[in-house]
Amino acid sequence: MKRITLASLLALSAVAATTGIAAPAAARPLTIADVTMLSRVGTPTLSKDGRWLVWAQRETDLDADRGRYDLWRLDLSVPGAPPVKLAADPALDENDPQIVGTTVYFSADDAIWSVPVTGGAPRRITDFKGGFNGFKVAPTGDRIAVWADRRPGAPSLEPAMVKKDANAGSGRTYDQLFVRHWDTWADGTRSQLFVLPLTAAGARGNGVPVTGGLVGDTPSKPFGGGEEVSWGADGRTLYFALREAGRIEPLSTNLDIFSTPADGSAPPTNLTTVNKATDTQPAVSPDGTKLAYLAMRRPGYEADRYVLTIRDLRTGKLTSLTERWDRSVGSIQWAPDSRSLYVTAEDVQDVPLFRVDAQTGQATRLTQGGHVGAVAVGPKGVVVSIDSLTAPGDFYRVTGTPGAAPLRLTSVNATKLAGVDMPTVERFSFKGANDDTVWGYAVRPFGATGKLPIAFMVHGGPQGSSNDSWSYRWNPAVFAGAGYALVAVDFHGSTGYGQAFTDAIRSNWGGWPLEDLQKGLAAATAKFDWLDANNACALGASYGGYMMNWIEGRWPDRFRCIVQHDGVFDARAMAYETEELWFDEWEHGGKAYFEDPAAFEKWNPVNYVDRWKTPQLVITGEKDFRIPYTQGIAAFTALQRRDIPSRLLVFPNENHWVLKPKNSRQWYREVIGWMDRWTKGAAAR
Repeated sequence: MKRITLASLLALSAVAATTGIAAPAAARPLTIADVTMLSRVGTPTLSKDGRWLVWAQRETDLDADRGRYDLWRLDLSVPGAPPVKLAADPALDENDPQIVGTTVYFSADDAIWSVPVTGGAPRRITDFKGGFNGFKVAPTGDRIAVWADRRPGAPSLEPAMVKKDANAGSGRTYDQLFVRHWDTWADGTRSQLFVLPLTAAGARGNGVPVTGGLVGDTPSKPFGGGEEVSWGADGRTLYFALREAGRIEPLSTNLDIFSTPADGSAPPTNLTTVNKATDTQPAVSPDGTKLAYLAMRRPGYEADRYVLTIRDLRTGKLTSLTERWDRSVGSIQWAPDSRSLYVTAEDVQDVPLFRVDAQTGQATRLTQGGHVGAVAVGPKGVVVSIDSLTAPGDFYRVTGTPGAAPLRLTSVNATKLAGVDMPTVERFSFKGANDDTVWGYAVRPFGATGKLPIAFMVHGGPQGSSNDSWSYRWNPAVFAGAGYALVAVDFHGSTGYGQAFTDAIRSNWGGWPLEDLQKGLAAATAKFDWLDANNACALGASYGGYMMNWIEGRWPDRFRCIVQHDGVFDARAMAYETEELWFDEWEHGGKAYFEDPAAFEKWNPVNYVDRWKTPQLVITGEKDFRIPYTQGIAAFTALQRRDIPSRLLVFPNENHWVLKPKNSRQWYREVIGWMDRWTKGAAAR
């Protein structure tokens, strides 16, 4: 058994030591009202001399039901210096800061702005219209790459003139997929790259396109960002990831890395045409001689292992640097001397920082417990954001010495969390399906005595992990604050345990994972005498939601109640309703439903509705196109027709996730209220 240790770094005693705030005598548990109002640090950026740390920080505007952003700065040359605001116009959302030279560039109000890193009045430096999605300044400071949604082949950032037909209807027409993706209907535009010259006067004009005749999105949608775009060291070449569109786009995970001249004088060159699986996150070494990127091996599989790959830009030689390391790399940053790289990778319920030797591929772990969420590398060390199950993100300096504790730099939520007692977390392992070792954790409310009702949480993905990280959507500490002991198990299919363990869920959705969950709950209740084994509710979203529907029919007598969020109810309908077809088809053997219906029906919850009996709360969002809300409606209909106590919560303005502050509060009221009804209320007696 291992005890999660990062929480000790973030205890109130440490907060008091770093901020001067005394912990109050009267403590209380964490609530969702606390969580929705917490400050959230963004990706850090360091000045080239290592003195200045700048980041965007999100604050919640509850009245407007949204987050807003300011820029903050920390002088790392002064020990114990407090963070100060660098740009904080209440009428703007200052975000995505990048330091080049002594200037901080950032986005706000559909424009790019600049401000001296030492402080001063921000200046708007672009004048193009039509909005944009992101930007990246060349390391030479003379160009800016901008990505924006425009019609394929757009000659510049200038928005196309659209003639309005007064007699036209409101209908949309399509001739191929995607017709919708994640939470957005296709409108004929694509995220494309444009380059603007940057001078002392700013970056004026509409730029030149550099993606040539390629039709696709760069960065990729819906989650790609600046990590998929990289400048060459001399600012003359741009590298980007793109999946070419076409009739097979919903079946393809084939992102490629392209290089293109920054002046648009030649079409892009595909550098990874041989690999038909994903290639992404290009990163040029500071000396300009190497291109690092992440590569998968199997086409059509979005959760294959990412191997850190190096391309020699002088010879074209490829090196699969981490081929022998059975971990999937999540992010890349070069060291200033180009001799090593800093990467993150999931590893047995943690997401640590590793240093990888650029010659040998040897990976050295630099942080221990917790989740490294973002990395900035400078000449005087590495700054990372770290969070955990019991602490939201803050910045730390990593010394580079294996095993050394990181030096805390910020305590952005010290005041907001003063007086809050976080739960304790303990890890456990057991022999699961196939006699493999499976890990889990149990969360105990601070100071709790006696036996506690159990919230048995199943993660999504399915290739995901219930790891040591903070969550604003499914937060174990909030369930503990409501009086529940939370148990989570990293069943077969989870990440951070080697690729074979991750692959084990394919064509096995309701098999080994269910066996792991059954054995894991039994192991937890046998190990921890404060768990009330006979008073448990199960809850999960996405694949976890699927598992809730599967449990209804295949483990129907175990739980007092179930909470199912955006889960698959009918595999047949899902196969035709979802948008990223590669995922659903890969997971069920690699064929379409009509080619192999038995593969989908084997693990289809709808086939066992006749056995359903457990009270269930169903939650869905109308903008969820990954697992469409019709799946939730169907599950609720099945529950109602069988006269099983049930409740339906539909968010008209949420997608696969619940993101708005007020909706998040409503979500927790409904979920915890449902659990209270069946574990603590009259129905439980």
